[in-house]
Amino acid sequence: MIKDEIGVIFIPVSDIERSRDWYSVLVGKPQGGEILFGHLYVLPLKGTNIVLDSKIYSKNAIYQIPAFHFNTDDIEEAFKVCEKLRVELISPILNDHYFNCKDPDGNQFMICQC
Repeated sequence: MIKDEIGVIFIPVSDIERSRDWYSVLVGKPQGGEILFGHLYVLPLKGTNIVLDSKIYSKNAIYQIPAFHFNTDDIEEAFKVCEKLRVELISPILNDHYFNCKDPDGNQFMICQC
């Protein structure tokens, strides 16, 4: 039987070390975790984890629309943090609820106040 839960979300990245550290800083985790098999990094999160994978990377594989979002309790503060980290912002805060960003490879994601 297929369960009604998501195991992980894979994100194609060109540079596994850079992406590991970039996402770790973004979500407030320590940098420098173990890279598996030379191309995978599991970003440990509450709930569903993210797997950064440099083996599946190609320019055609990057997310052109947000496939997931990170939760926040304070959308204004999250926006300020992203500005401070120089995250590429592709929208302002919309509906006082969410905004869209890109990672260094151009993968789009959303940050949403839930």
